[in-house]
Amino acid sequence: MDQVAKTELEAAAFRRLVAHLQERTDVQNIDMMNLAGFCRNCMSRWYRQAAKASGIDMDEAAARKIVYGMEYADWKAQHQTEASPEQKALYEKTHNHDN
Repeated sequence: MDQVAKTELEAAAFRRLVAHLQERTDVQNIDMMNLAGFCRNCMSRWYRQAAKASGIDMDEAAARKIVYGMEYADWKAQHQTEASPEQKALYEKTHNHDN
């Protein structure tokens, strides 16, 4: 497989992942962080970093809108729930960088 085909397949897979996460609004970011170690905010940060590496100026809000499919504040208001004490405890345990 040549590099162009590889890049096109990677881009298609990324677009499908973003679409899937936009459809699965029931999946909370804290659950993604606890299970997989990344979330929608991570993806938007990676997108912004890739843009910067390519010489494209992009702010956090623009990158989040690409990943969330809407303004971040709107997504939070419509879909984000309060994390449970169990979710918060697991997050603290799995993301404690002092270990």
